[in-house]
Amino acid sequence: MRRILFVVLLAMAMTGAQAAQVAGVVVQVSGPMTARSPAGAVKALQARSEVESGDTLATAAGAYAVVRFIDNSELALKPGTTVKIEQFAFDEARPEADRAAYTLVKGGLRSITGLLGKRNKDKFAMKTPSATIGIRGTTFFLEYLTGRGDIDASPGLEPGLHVHVSTGGISIVNSAGEFRYDTGQFGFIKDDKTKPVKMFANPGMQFTPPASFNDADTLTP
Repeated sequence: MRRILFVVLLAMAMTGAQAAQVAGVVVQVSGPMTARSPAGAVKALQARSEVESGDTLATAAGAYAVVRFIDNSELALKPGTTVKIEQFAFDEARPEADRAAYTLVKGGLRSITGLLGKRNKDKFAMKTPSATIGIRGTTFFLEYLTGRGDIDASPGLEPGLHVHVSTGGISIVNSAGEFRYDTGQFGFIKDDKTKPVKMFANPGMQFTPPASFNDADTLTP
């Protein structure tokens, strides 16, 4: 009886492991990077490594990385960044099942919209401690500073969420309301109860991946 129960439990565990969808692949990385699974297993990542829905990605000091997802969207991570792929589901034949949800825990990134975000904008969400980001078909930059030893943070920026829209537009939602940012605008959201500040000049955000990175966008003050 115990043997039968063990076989059933093993089969269930294998089914659960197989159910995690491959969300994307690391296409470029310039230093140490890891992925932690929902079960807590940590693995080192390199170019061509797969990432899955549920993984928490982290870049070390000095390490930029680009992850391309299966809908052709991209996240480029700054050094010292932690971002969780809360849920990623994409099937080109089933747009009703689309879902892309991320949490930026700390650090900075650039997000480029893919097919999922173009056909189902309301199915994309990037959460941060200060606000949730929605898209209107876009390329945008985020930098969330905790104020507690942020690695390779843009100098001179206050703790909180800093945003920049390169193309398209984003929505910012927190307990203070919903706000929109358009192409070329910068913003700062101190915390989840504070209204965003909108700016038209870079307050100091920096995003300077190695020149060897393909299509390397840069953002300098």
